Amino acid sequence: MAPTQSFHSKILLGFFLALAIQIQPAAADDWPQWQGPKRDSVWRESGILTKFPEGGPVVKWRVPISGGYSGPAVVKDRVFVMDYVTTGDQTPDPNNRNVLAGTERVLCFDRKTGELLWKHEYDCPYEISYPAGPRCTPTVDANLVYTLGAEGDLRCLDVENGNLIWDVNFKRDFNAKTPLWGFCGHPLIDGNKVICIAGGPDAVAIALDKRTGKLIWQALSAQQPGYAPPTIIEAGGTRQLLIWHSESLNSLNPETGDVNWSEPLDPNYGMSIITPRLDDNLLFVGAIVNKSMVLRMDSQRPTASVEWYGQKDKGIDPVNASPIAEEGFLYGVDRQGQLSCVKMINGEIMWQTFELMPEQRRAQSGTVFLVKHEDRFFLFTDSGDLVIARLSPSNFKFLDRASILPPTGDAFGRSVLWSHPAFSNRCMFARNDKELICISLEAGE
Repeated sequence: MAPTQSFHSKILLGFFLALAIQIQPAAADDWPQWQGPKRDSVWRESGILTKFPEGGPVVKWRVPISGGYSGPAVVKDRVFVMDYVTTGDQTPDPNNRNVLAGTERVLCFDRKTGELLWKHEYDCPYEISYPAGPRCTPTVDANLVYTLGAEGDLRCLDVENGNLIWDVNFKRDFNAKTPLWGFCGHPLIDGNKVICIAGGPDAVAIALDKRTGKLIWQALSAQQPGYAPPTIIEAGGTRQLLIWHSESLNSLNPETGDVNWSEPLDPNYGMSIITPRLDDNLLFVGAIVNKSMVLRMDSQRPTASVEWYGQKDKGIDPVNASPIAEEGFLYGVDRQGQLSCVKMINGEIMWQTFELMPEQRRAQSGTVFLVKHEDRFFLFTDSGDLVIARLSPSNFKFLDRASILPPTGDAFGRSVLWSHPAFSNRCMFARNDKELICISLEAGE
């Protein structure tokens, strides 16, 4: 029997549907929080360039904003960032802080055009060192966005319109004292909880109901809360919440706040800053000066033991930017700006280079934000350059470099840009103290 016309139509329809599925562009990724969707500094979109077009990447839009270190977050067609508008002159005080009057703001822009959709602002006097503005990247979860200001204002806002859902202030509600460089621990969403570094008595770490702000648990005490973000890892057959304050690295049960283990590590000036990095069963954490260690995580239980401590010519002592760990090696920038590759098992330095620093020499508190993409890295330097490179245990292979934004901050007599960019929709979103920009990193554009 000959096939019917209906049969032929179905075959053709199936063919065209299959073809349409094949040629559809890959779904774009959001960048909803600090260091991306998984807080691991990995960009997983496809269709990204390997070399910049002549004249540099295409700028899709740029909009004026005010001061701050808060990186942008990108979700669907919205970009969220915090800044600070000063209303008076800085006044130094005897404790190495600066007194400053101003307003903290949460800004929401259209991802495609840069149009301002809404802003949420509140009066917020500063008494901190480096008072340029907020430090934390907004954390977006479904229809809510969570922001943390430099003086401890944690706010939950409606993504659509910026309306306030609830707010907590760490000084008012947990008797915390503002750290020298302000509150910096990027809020973490875990299930029904938002986990933060608050710093009050028995409240270095707190978990709040993400819908209401009601306290679920609080844990840990320390002289200073530090600046490191709360971090979830999976090790020893369980989920562990890592809290690194000024005295030790701690593993907690994220549901209860109960402590699994604690290992002393006291960075200079209380500067616990970076995100702890896990590779297989080895966990790195480190800061200035040579205050680093690698722990071996037990495979069966939530316990850990020290594998090695950092020292001169061993390991990395980073300042502002978290290293990336993969396949037994650690890539990161130390306090003088050297990009290094270190063997995780013993801290052996495989290679180092100052190529990313201005004039290729030492720079105080040198900072480069590392983001892994497929077989290469996007490296955003504190002089505002974006570098594409391949990093391996054998070498640093430079691919391309473009100037993205001028550095507008001041540190140790040089201009710096210390704000982590976002990578989403084949674009990079970056800010300084004057503007937020969106540049295309799409292949072929």
